[in-house]
Amino acid sequence: MILLMMSNSLFYVPVWLGQVFTMFESLKLSDLPERQCAVLRRPSGTRPVLRVIEEDGKRAVIKDFSENGFIYRNTAGRFLVWREKKAYEKLKGIKGVPVFYRSIKGIAVIMEEIEGKSIKALHRTTGIPESFYSDLNDLLKIIHAAGIAHCDLKRAPNIIVGNDGKPYLVDWSASIFKSEFRPFPLSLIFKRFVRDDMNAIIKLKLKYSPETVSREEKDAYTDRGFLERIIRLIRDNARKLLKKIV
Repeated sequence: MILLMMSNSLFYVPVWLGQVFTMFESLKLSDLPERQCAVLRRPSGTRPVLRVIEEDGKRAVIKDFSENGFIYRNTAGRFLVWREKKAYEKLKGIKGVPVFYRSIKGIAVIMEEIEGKSIKALHRTTGIPESFYSDLNDLLKIIHAAGIAHCDLKRAPNIIVGNDGKPYLVDWSASIFKSEFRPFPLSLIFKRFVRDDMNAIIKLKLKYSPETVSREEKDAYTDRGFLERIIRLIRDNARKLLKKIV
């Protein structure tokens, strides 16, 4: 077992991690409707169906673009599957990131199902402990040190509170890699998205634990520089274009 430690948080990498990648090897796209034991989300124009499947007592979530429109499925769908697969492979072994099993035909990805609850549900029941925010902060530092920014953490469903009380991050299709933004001034873009990831923690604290937010954190969250406005404009226009394609 490998032990990573940041602040007061421990991150364990189980020794059996390399063995799980043989699971779901025989699964085909045509098997999915019959083998699924639940559907978390139905497909829409630009959103894939999310299925739950079980094998040998292990449950997995499948993000499947096969039911989306032909053009979107074979352009954006394949691109997003490739990006998500690349991210999971880069983050292999980090506790807080679901185990990646495999992709199917380039239009579906299979990853570990994280048992837990949403941050909203945790807030309604027991409240969110300060340790959760520090654990999330430590997890993001490990991920950023690995050269990846998630880029979509301000969407609450992408942060799951596991049954162990620890944060887990899902949906890596929008992530970017430091290696792709190495030359200046592209490096500034990567740093901006790293900061955006960290601002997601402040957003959560503002919503659920506002008394814990410092003046410095509020200033960091509200500071939207010129570069971020340009990046957001490009992102929003790209989303509108994709919707028109479908």
